Amino acid sequence: MPTITATIITKNEGSRIKSCLQSLDWVDEIVVLDSGSSDNTVEICRQFTSQVFQTDWPGFGKQKNRAIEKATGEWILSVDADEIVTSELRLEIQQAISDGNFIGFEIPRLSSYCGQFIQHSGWWPDYVLRLFQSGKGQFSDSLIHERLHINGTIGQLKAPLIHHSFENFEQVLNKVNHYSSLGAEQLYHSGKSASLTKAILKGGWAFFRTFILKAGFLDGKKGVMLAISNAEGTYYKYLKLMLLHEKEQNENSKN
Repeated sequence: MPTITATIITKNEGSRIKSCLQSLDWVDEIVVLDSGSSDNTVEICRQFTSQVFQTDWPGFGKQKNRAIEKATGEWILSVDADEIVTSELRLEIQQAISDGNFIGFEIPRLSSYCGQFIQHSGWWPDYVLRLFQSGKGQFSDSLIHERLHINGTIGQLKAPLIHHSFENFEQVLNKVNHYSSLGAEQLYHSGKSASLTKAILKGGWAFFRTFILKAGFLDGKKGVMLAISNAEGTYYKYLKLMLLHEKEQNENSKN
């Protein structure tokens, strides 16, 4: 059986990291990169692995690549702190890497939103590329929504990765604010522009796409809530991008 290293990046994940780590008790190595947790995240992680490192925060993609560089396994399984590997997925992973037909695998991710697993809204099946041969994959350097790039053929698994994305609405609001700021910064550095009209139109399209085109209405009340929070996140992202450009213009006018 080829060896597997699970990599995780953390910051203040004390309330849910234990469940994640417990679901990885079958891998050969767990590597954790923490970026300044002020809770008990690091202490919990050290109960499961000696490979716990503390570092600064360069962005999601770069941080995940740092974790990959510290892995010694023949295969890498990149997992987020709010995700759980089920026993069914474990068995499928072990069989897949033993067969040796692919160098990377996409895994369907089943995500929960305020207590309900979402079956539509563009959230299922949400295939994420997380399992790959060491040395064959690398994440993009994106601040947010990083993507794993694989040099070779990719297969798909069937058993889902369980993702407890939002346990309550407070987490939704916090993430909408945080991710919209990161998204605006990323667009700003890539030379994108925005206006109030664009922010409104982009937000409206996000709602329509989630609720109508992706059949979010079939997810009931939580589908409505998710579509609205997607719209808000998109609206805020482009609004913040507009404000970043206004700030730049004001600073230039002073010089």
